[in-house]
Amino acid sequence: MTYVAPFAFLKQRYKITAVEDVDRVSLSYRDFMEIVYALLRGVAVDDAWYCREYPDVAEAIRRGIFKSAKHHFLENGYLEGRRPGPCAVDEEWYLLTYPDVSVAIEARAVMSATEHFFNSGYDEGRLPSEY
Repeated sequence: MTYVAPFAFLKQRYKITAVEDVDRVSLSYRDFMEIVYALLRGVAVDDAWYCREYPDVAEAIRRGIFKSAKHHFLENGYLEGRRPGPCAVDEEWYLLTYPDVSVAIEARAVMSATEHFFNSGYDEGRLPSEY
């Protein structure tokens, strides 16, 4: 089972109250990062893929600096913009959702939605699929 901190727990722990998007949430940066880390703990990290994709991490694990790929991802990787593993890009959905990528493909600036996602879409906060 993958664990994700319950929403109700996070709301209570950080005294978050909001009514249907009317209120704004105000947190210290420290509290915000605690929430981010609480959610990241539930992210599955593909250890083998991560070490192949990021050989510097494999070396750091070998040297005992990190216990695992997941340990690196939680401590540094996510904040550095590293991905926890491969993900499938729904080409049709991606192109419908991000029409600028279709334009880029027509102009031969990129070859596919998948290429776009891995080269820049992930860093831009684009989703690879609807769910």
